[in-house]
Amino acid sequence: MITRRHLALGAAAALAARPAAAQDSFPTRPITLVVAWAPGGSSDLVGRMVAEGMAKQLGQPVVVENRPGAAGTIGQASVARARPDGYTILMSGRGTFAMAGHLMPNRGYDDARDFAAIGLLCETPIYLCVNPRLGVRDVAGLVALAKARPGALNYASSGAGSSAHIATELFLSMAGIEVQNVTYRGGAPAVQALITGDVQMAFVDAVTALPLMRAGQVVGIAVGSTERFPQTPEVPTIAETLPGYEISSQFALLAPANTPAPVIRRLWGAMDAAMKDPAMLERLRAAAYIPRVGTPEAFPAYLAAETQRWGEVIRARRITLE
Repeated sequence: MITRRHLALGAAAALAARPAAAQDSFPTRPITLVVAWAPGGSSDLVGRMVAEGMAKQLGQPVVVENRPGAAGTIGQASVARARPDGYTILMSGRGTFAMAGHLMPNRGYDDARDFAAIGLLCETPIYLCVNPRLGVRDVAGLVALAKARPGALNYASSGAGSSAHIATELFLSMAGIEVQNVTYRGGAPAVQALITGDVQMAFVDAVTALPLMRAGQVVGIAVGSTERFPQTPEVPTIAETLPGYEISSQFALLAPANTPAPVIRRLWGAMDAAMKDPAMLERLRAAAYIPRVGTPEAFPAYLAAETQRWGEVIRARRITLE
């Protein structure tokens, strides 16, 4: 005999099963991938490639939405507040998830607490570039010149606290030299100042630097990655002169905290498969990206180490947003 109690228990079981069923069938509609930077930059470029690759794996569109501003923290904050259902995810960069918190403590979210990692995605190198008229062709020559002419050289950065700013300050600290910072409103005017000779040096990401190096508009004297970049095997690493130096633009996919583990695993699987696709690998290589796919489980330790490392640099060099 079916009683009201049996009916109630059956209804409760059906309700309890709905979230699991929804997770098993995820996704059933388009996903929004927030890129916390303006269109056209390195974050946006790789974000659009990954969105296309993941869409093929998931069977649903992955739509890129640019939400730039405040060193990526505006877009990052919007995802921290989004519903944790896997339908809003974030393309985040090292400068935002590991550096910005030391410069903007009131940004409205906590990088470790308010996100669930899908995983580390890829990286692209950053080149130490100089104006050709400077007559410098390697790191040792630049350091010697800066020491011989203290206060005479300037470097361009794309905003106080930007990755380029912090990369340069780390370099100056390890080299034992002082070069004056000239801050510009974005990467494009900073690079233009380097080309015209208004400044003598700048750290420039590979997407921008490689065409300028090939055209002879700037000289890439070294690369910040731990190994020489395959597209420019003749360009040494900074670490070959300053052991221990490392900087690159690294990217990760994040979701709001409390996104169900099966959904995270589904998103990671799609990301991993997309990054292993031969056509995707060729596109990434041509655009100067190196796959560095990591698991959701590995990201918290990576984040903690990166946050500590860059916090020490920012404090030691007294870097502020002023």
